[in-house]
Amino acid sequence: MVSFPLLFVYLVLGLIVILIAMMIYQVLSLQKEVKINREKSRKIEDLNFKIDEMKLEYYDAKLNPHLFKNILNSIQSNAYQTYYTIDKLASVLDYILYGSKAVYVTPKEELDFTLNFIEINRIKLSPLFDFQLKKNIKDDSAFYQTKLISPMITIDLIENAFKHTDFQKSNSFIKIVLELNDHFLHVSVKNTKSMKNSLSKENGGQGLGSLDHRLKMIYNECYELESSSSENYYFSDLRIDLKKFYAKMSVD
Repeated sequence: MVSFPLLFVYLVLGLIVILIAMMIYQVLSLQKEVKINREKSRKIEDLNFKIDEMKLEYYDAKLNPHLFKNILNSIQSNAYQTYYTIDKLASVLDYILYGSKAVYVTPKEELDFTLNFIEINRIKLSPLFDFQLKKNIKDDSAFYQTKLISPMITIDLIENAFKHTDFQKSNSFIKIVLELNDHFLHVSVKNTKSMKNSLSKENGGQGLGSLDHRLKMIYNECYELESSSSENYYFSDLRIDLKKFYAKMSVD
């Protein structure tokens, strides 16, 4: 006959074994749940990534024809200067048709495109119109020839200035600043507001909201976009931190 103390020991050992078995079961269940949650998170991240890719393609699909139409309208309305713009137009079209399909282009390629786009649009301006273009582009920048720029990421700001300025108003102006150094690509645009364009938004136009969304998807914390609008003026300012984005790409 088993004595009471020995029976008590057996009971304690049995409880310990049961508790250990329960703990092992809980640990295994928790590990399984963690694995399932990780898999769900991965699938959600993959889905969000695909959605972002689709949005980028959507933006590009809407941007290119819209931009192309505005370029042709500028040339058509100033036929007497078309010969001057042929070379610029050829470069712009090459960039839209081929360069814009790349994931990233160099700051040089993006800025060349932007300057050609500006020149094409300048032909519709009166010689008396107050147009100011300030360039501070350092071609010895460490990132000048590095593929870091999403194609046509800078053009919305400039296109909006030409689209929404009242060119007939005596005190109208467009001021554009393009800068590139070892840290930042900087685009700043200020222009007088056309009340006509403010009251009737052009169909298919791309707003700064779309640009900001695109910048978030691509550059995340590596950019700053500021915009403001008063009764008479629009102002927008974009800074892309090339050094920070380059470091992020290198890690990824």
